[in-house]
Amino acid sequence: MAAPQEDVGSAPVLSRLRALLDEAVAAGALSTGSKIPTERALSTTLQASRAAVRAALGELERDGRITRHVGRGTFLTELEAEPGLPPAARGPLQTSPAEIMATRLVLEPEIAALAARHATPADLEHIEHCLRRGNATATYEEFEAWDSALHRAVAAAAHNGLLLRLFDTMNAARDLPVWGSIKRRSASPERRRGYEQCHAEIVTALTERDADAAREHMRRHLVDVRTNLLGQH
Repeated sequence: MAAPQEDVGSAPVLSRLRALLDEAVAAGALSTGSKIPTERALSTTLQASRAAVRAALGELERDGRITRHVGRGTFLTELEAEPGLPPAARGPLQTSPAEIMATRLVLEPEIAALAARHATPADLEHIEHCLRRGNATATYEEFEAWDSALHRAVAAAAHNGLLLRLFDTMNAARDLPVWGSIKRRSASPERRRGYEQCHAEIVTALTERDADAAREHMRRHLVDVRTNLLGQH
């Protein structure tokens, strides 16, 4: 008799599904608005029951990571095209690197503090996975993809749907050409090592459930990023 598929609750499957999607995004196989594999295909890939995969997809949909359309399939969320958002949130964002960093400094330290309080074991496992994958990358593009995935995983771990929506709207601005150009020009091996160290400190604070340390490490990290991009403020 074949061994039964894993169906021990959605958390382990949810963590593996998040990692699978992040890896596909980092590799360029998926992007915002892409259709993801079917429940049946994901069940085979993840070696999990259809029910467990369906539950994990439901969690991602509640987090705003995916949208499901009957008869069409399941897609990575594209906030700009999502109905119900005000017009200013749909079209190309009109902003600047300075505005992006100012907004990140308002939102992300408090998000990190909330994540330290509310992250589940599966959330922490996913955050640590993003940290490891980012540290193991060989190219600038791969590191940037995993950097973005790590910050998004922290935001999701706060378990606040409105904050996550605000984070995703803000994070979409990082796809603007002006952001990519200035970020690439500022990149260096020394700065990458500094970012890796900051990321490790943030993750340690999260795993230790230290909200004050998580807030402060995230704030210091973002101040470093702002200084590297824009100079001293």
